[in-house]
Amino acid sequence: MNASQDWSDVASAAEEAAEALRRASGGPTPQVAVILGSGLNGIVDRFDDRTTVPYAEIPHFPTPTVSGHVGNAVFGTVEGARALIFQGRFHHYEGHDLAVTTFPIRVLQRLGVETVILTAATGGVRADLRPGNIACLSDHLNLIGSNPLRGPADPRLGVRFPDMSEVYSKELRKTAREEAKRLGFQLPSAVYACLPGPSYETPAEIRMLRTLGADVVGMSTVPEAIVARHAGMQVLGLALVTNAAAGVLPTPIRHEEVLEAGARATPLLGKLIRRMVMRVTGVAPGEVGFSGEYPAIRPD
Repeated sequence: MNASQDWSDVASAAEEAAEALRRASGGPTPQVAVILGSGLNGIVDRFDDRTTVPYAEIPHFPTPTVSGHVGNAVFGTVEGARALIFQGRFHHYEGHDLAVTTFPIRVLQRLGVETVILTAATGGVRADLRPGNIACLSDHLNLIGSNPLRGPADPRLGVRFPDMSEVYSKELRKTAREEAKRLGFQLPSAVYACLPGPSYETPAEIRMLRTLGADVVGMSTVPEAIVARHAGMQVLGLALVTNAAAGVLPTPIRHEEVLEAGARATPLLGKLIRRMVMRVTGVAPGEVGFSGEYPAIRPD
């Protein structure tokens, strides 16, 4: 699906893409999927038994044009727990409609995936959030200027007016904090402000976002989270702070620094994602000297 195609029937297009992934996967459909943000492609290396499907081989998937977004769907396992990982996004600022940027979520919906872990490279708006910190999203501000659910209502996809009072699952957030503690770090909560980009924000805009209650800022993730909740999925959002937002420090923001920060944080974030995939599927993580019985985390 790209800007030149008729994307009015998202459900049918998503089913076509889902069928291609089913054929390529070589195994059962995973319960959990992960979408990786800028510079985080290396997280797939922490999964075993990998099957890689380039986006070019998936019907209706455009090719990412932004550095740091490889463009693969990867099936992998960790201690027997299976996940589907998307290496790279399509962004609204690349010229894609929001129906296109959120299309992978609709494909996950057709596959029957129950939980999605969204990751994002973000700027730290809150003063105590510094490059290298990982935060857990508790809520968001959609400041893109549109909504991915705008347009004709298709009952195959969800209800016309979905509730958004808990976009990011409280249970998943609680579990993520537990696993972060076992890995030796704190996982603070954060509100994500999503702006359209592609320019970074001005210092005045950052002051505005701080007044509005934002803790981190970025150009993705929020449309995916809205569509995932519309689809009935449980959502966990993990924000990697790759740079201080404009005006916080007296230095300019460069995309190369964002990618470098993502690469440095990949090992720790990868460990947390591994453990969350295991927890979601009911497998007990045994790393860091911990063992025990965990109940599977199921959607409400």
